[in-house]
Amino acid sequence: MSKISPCLWFESEAEEAAKFYVSLLPDSRIDHVQKNVTDSPAGKAGTVLVVAFTLAGQSYIALNGGSPAERSHAISFSIDCADQAEVDRLWEGLGKGGRIQQCGWLQDRYGIPWQIVPSILPKLLADPDRAKATRVMQAMMKMVKLDIAGLQAAAAGK
Repeated sequence: MSKISPCLWFESEAEEAAKFYVSLLPDSRIDHVQKNVTDSPAGKAGTVLVVAFTLAGQSYIALNGGSPAERSHAISFSIDCADQAEVDRLWEGLGKGGRIQQCGWLQDRYGIPWQIVPSILPKLLADPDRAKATRVMQAMMKMVKLDIAGLQAAAAGK
């Protein structure tokens, strides 16, 4: 386990969510499922309390807290995608049953905010040619799911 692990609060679907997340990314697995040892606000004895899992090499904890949690974009998970196929696959997987938003953002079916970002975007935005970087930013702001070809076309001035 990592020294610091993000903990995701769920009402009762921690194990379901962890299994869903690990199905989407390589180098991911369920590491441990801790059951409630006694009845608690998180559930009855024997039900899932905590799921420790690894997602793309990073340790996470999913906690069944027994009551709904507020979600905010103040904390989200950004996935660096090598190509459009990966952007498309993760967008489809995480977006199914969730809420699609703008500029590569979505909330999954559990309300967790994600950013699905092609690796090339930060490079294009950091281009020393500020006009090129501005065109990329303007193109991105009009997109829902990020489109690498569209970002590259904006960078090229097309």
